[in-house]
Amino acid sequence: MKPDVTGFFDDATNTISFVVKDPQSDSCAIIDSVLDFDYASGRTDTGSADEVIEYVKKNNLRVEWLLESHVHADHLSAAPYLQEHLGGKIGIGENITMVQDTFGKVFNEGTEFQRDGSQFDKLFVEGDSFHIGQMRGDVLHTPGHTPACLTYVIGDAAFVGDTLFMPDFGTARCDFPGGSSEMLFNSIQKILALPDETRIFVGHDYKAPGRDEYAWETTVGAQKSLNVHVGEGKSQAEFVEMRDSRDATLAMPKLIIPSLQVNMRAGQMPAPDEEGDVFLKVPINKL
Repeated sequence: MKPDVTGFFDDATNTISFVVKDPQSDSCAIIDSVLDFDYASGRTDTGSADEVIEYVKKNNLRVEWLLESHVHADHLSAAPYLQEHLGGKIGIGENITMVQDTFGKVFNEGTEFQRDGSQFDKLFVEGDSFHIGQMRGDVLHTPGHTPACLTYVIGDAAFVGDTLFMPDFGTARCDFPGGSSEMLFNSIQKILALPDETRIFVGHDYKAPGRDEYAWETTVGAQKSLNVHVGEGKSQAEFVEMRDSRDATLAMPKLIIPSLQVNMRAGQMPAPDEEGDVFLKVPINKL
């Protein structure tokens, strides 16, 4: 089955959110939504999420799932806001508990922060399936960028989050806590084992040198032959050497500190204080 896929590009974070519709019904899922956040002022905005809401309502769609490919380090999730306005269940990989444990310590969250994934409606494991109307989705556990990364295979489409980028840009970094270039290579092989005609939708695009337009759709076949990091049968040893040396030169994402605190809570802010004010923490020399 070929789902109808509509992408929404967020200029501030180079994130693509997707509305994935069952072609035989009004059911859909939203993958990797964005809550706008201005770090300098500490202000949130729902413009990007409202664009998705407008599309869903205009097309009379029914949201069944709000899916996260992983705990994003470069943008805040709008899943709770979308759930409030559109419904749907929030899902992520079961290894969210590993991420919560790691960053619960980094941000000194204390015992009141639950590290069991209970903030989410569904924790997926490898081999799980779900439905969007009559359309089946299957879950691949594809760690390496983070321990909780998933690829959602829905009909002839695979939503890979940050695991793979467009072929001319390569692959995700692996230097966050719990990341592993060896793991990422193995995860990518799992994706590349899908049929060559499988459509791949990537979670970010940064316009590789020489390309003037943003893009987020490619195929398994194109990735196998053209991906600059893993294409043409590159070995795991070649990939690990390239990935680890490249990652050592990368700065932290601009929004990593607010993003992790919010996204490990399924898009919710930390609990307000007695006066109703919400605060995020900045750990010193921890990342």
